[in-house]
Amino acid sequence: MSFRRGTRVGIDWGDARIGVARCDPDGVLATPYATVRAGEREVDDLLAVLVELEPIEVVVGLPTTLAGTEGPAAQKVRVRATGLASRTEVPVRLVDERLTTVEVSRRMREGGRRAKDQRSVIDAAAAAAILEHALGVERSRGEPPGELVLPR
Repeated sequence: MSFRRGTRVGIDWGDARIGVARCDPDGVLATPYATVRAGEREVDDLLAVLVELEPIEVVVGLPTTLAGTEGPAAQKVRVRATGLASRTEVPVRLVDERLTTVEVSRRMREGGRRAKDQRSVIDAAAAAAILEHALGVERSRGEPPGELVLPR
């Protein structure tokens, strides 16, 4: 299978904010897009983004431990991603996001930005990093990245 053409959306699902990124239809560049407030309306707000961007796929970062195991945070993301998958026809996939937010925070600090003042920017940038990783995996393996989330 070759690289599929089409816009994808990346999601960094946090407890307070949800970072959203998108890529161009050729999958060359992933860029931060928005931040959605986590809470009761989060899935509705994410669905509105999907309607606007018309992606072929949603890639959600799965926060595994450094050892590659899944803790409570990963289980929470699995439940939320399943809820999203249940309400859209767009395929939702989980991909390993180990250290993504930490790496983005470090890059911003090195660039002179204070992480505390840039939390929403960090969330959207982390979503872009997750999406970049997923695009790279698909390019190298010739198949969609991660694990397909099955709707309830």
